[in-house]
Amino acid sequence: MAAAGATAAAAVAAASAAFSSFHLSRPSLARRHFRTIPVRSSISPPSTTSAEFNISFAPKSKNPKPQSETLLIPWIVRDENGNLRVQSTPPERYLQDMAKAKALSAKKKKKKEESTARAVAVEPKYSKAARRFYNENFRDPPQRLSKVLAAAGVASRRNSEELIFEGRVTVNGSVCNTPQTRVDPARDMIYVNGNRLPKKLPPKVYLALNKPKGYICSSGEKESKSVLCLFDDYLKSWNKQNPGVPKPRIFTVGRLDVATTGLIILTNDGDFAQKLSHPSSKLSKEYIATIDGVVNKRHLIAISEGTVIEGVHCTPDSVELLPPQPNISKPRLRVVVHEGRNHEVRELVKSAGLQIHSLKRIRIGGFRLPSDLGHGKHVELKQGDLKALGWKS
Repeated sequence: MAAAGATAAAAVAAASAAFSSFHLSRPSLARRHFRTIPVRSSISPPSTTSAEFNISFAPKSKNPKPQSETLLIPWIVRDENGNLRVQSTPPERYLQDMAKAKALSAKKKKKKEESTARAVAVEPKYSKAARRFYNENFRDPPQRLSKVLAAAGVASRRNSEELIFEGRVTVNGSVCNTPQTRVDPARDMIYVNGNRLPKKLPPKVYLALNKPKGYICSSGEKESKSVLCLFDDYLKSWNKQNPGVPKPRIFTVGRLDVATTGLIILTNDGDFAQKLSHPSSKLSKEYIATIDGVVNKRHLIAISEGTVIEGVHCTPDSVELLPPQPNISKPRLRVVVHEGRNHEVRELVKSAGLQIHSLKRIRIGGFRLPSDLGHGKHVELKQGDLKALGWKS
């Protein structure tokens, strides 16, 4: 009996060792469920029959590799005689259809990408309500025909009216002889001498020039040099700096005589020019007059009392004798006026018995000529400069 028990114990030990070779994963102790087995009071005696165990296991492979098997898909096709047969490869017709479907899918994908890129490049179409809202709130209102022609650089306002009266301007296919006709260049077809007026008008520009001596402030007299020729380089480089934008037709706001130097404003904005040059603006203008000879107190009193110019008695806002400077031998007067009549400062000084050697304007309103701006040079006016001139755009 003892021998049989020993044999059974040896068999159990061998079986346990064999099962451990399978490397089965065991659950963690945290997930084990234990069951309490009641202890028997007596152990039954082992069986009298002797059992012999002969258990053997194959050795464990170091690098087990799964057996690779080729998966065969049977294809049932019909041969030339119409009989069905089984083959391991797809039929030729099926392969051709798959190739066509793949090529068609790639073609559709490319076409979709091209249409998407083309849709991005095209400007979006707005609804009628959106276009009406833009036209009512943001689009410039219709303007006088003569004003539109002048703004487009065709001619001055007066010459544009002459072109209209001569019947050389058509609007939407009909000759227009009324300069007051309201037109919109973006909508109306305007032709001058057979040439179409651009839909887009040039932007409004505002320039300040330090006028040199010997230049006039108009372009009508061919024998004299105009200040407009000082802007030839500016206008020549316009297309390069502003591609697709028409050139502005600039003109002077007010005038300075040929011998007077200093500040002169140029623009293509007619409303701005009219407001600055109109007497109701009451913009003061400051001049520096260099005098030949000696200036006494009586001269200052005579200038301040004023004189009659064009039938109107004109008086300056102020007159002041500037202190002498080492590099300037002649006396200088600062004269401020606001009426801006023709040759007003020269007439005031002349009425006091003095002779002007040179005259320069250095200020209009709140805008003063930059001290570092050379003769014949110009600068573009900024928004703050326009406010200093009393203009609100």
